[in-house]
Amino acid sequence: MTAKIIDGKALSHKLRQDFKREADELRLRGINPGLAVILVGDNPASRVYVGNKVRACEECGVHSSSHVLPVDTSEAELLQLIAKLNADDTVHGILVQLPMPAHIDVRRVLEAIDVDKDVDGFHLYNVGALATGNTIFPPCTPYGVQLLLETTGIDVAGQNAVIVGASNIVGKPMALMLLQKEATVTVCHAKTRDLAQHTILADILIVAAGKPGLIVPQMVRRGAVVIDVGINRLPDGRIVGDVDFEGVKKKASWITPVPGGVGPMTVTMLIKNTLSSAHRRGGEGAGIGSMGWDAPTVQGH
Repeated sequence: MTAKIIDGKALSHKLRQDFKREADELRLRGINPGLAVILVGDNPASRVYVGNKVRACEECGVHSSSHVLPVDTSEAELLQLIAKLNADDTVHGILVQLPMPAHIDVRRVLEAIDVDKDVDGFHLYNVGALATGNTIFPPCTPYGVQLLLETTGIDVAGQNAVIVGASNIVGKPMALMLLQKEATVTVCHAKTRDLAQHTILADILIVAAGKPGLIVPQMVRRGAVVIDVGINRLPDGRIVGDVDFEGVKKKASWITPVPGGVGPMTVTMLIKNTLSSAHRRGGEGAGIGSMGWDAPTVQGH
């Protein structure tokens, strides 16, 4: 058996073409969708991520504005900028690039963002509302993973889904989304004993631990669907995931590559959330626009 590749790059490209048409239609109605990105400091990786998001906006016809602040920017100054963007009707989404300098309270900053502009899905309301199915904006990475599964035709209902990694950004919201789709979900983390005894039972294995090569073939059930969310740079410069791709693809039925799997979808779903916000601000509800598919999260979105 050799796994079929779940091509996130190709799906992302298709979606962005659809988003471009959606953004054009919004402008015809007098709504110019806009995303504001805030970066504090000069973290090289963060600058790359911000650049990717700005380019994605340009590709999709979404206006973007970047606010790059010095590393010594005070928390009060940052909160003042967020308040200004909250009040700006031309801004439909606000994203604060993480990580932040140590002197800034990340939770306070994220909760200062207007929940109707929290397109990253990190506000306390959006994260908590996943439990009841009333989130406004799903976190972008789990949102992208769920769409990859749906467009590949993988029905998660009744399947054993195992998530390796319990972060607030990926693991926990991913578990809630899968529960809404009636999967049986197990979440593993750094304190999990004998990780392999859990992963070997997975029909769907989602790995977001940040440890290159963590998942090896003997930990994967034959025919499993494997979604690798990890992005790790090795000393030789190569980018790899958390899964031994070459080994595991010989046992899995479907697998995402790194790069080119989940990564492109994360940025693409940020654009989707921004367009949804523009629809909401335009009095059109959540608004799927011209996409032709239902939001793959929960009722109420």
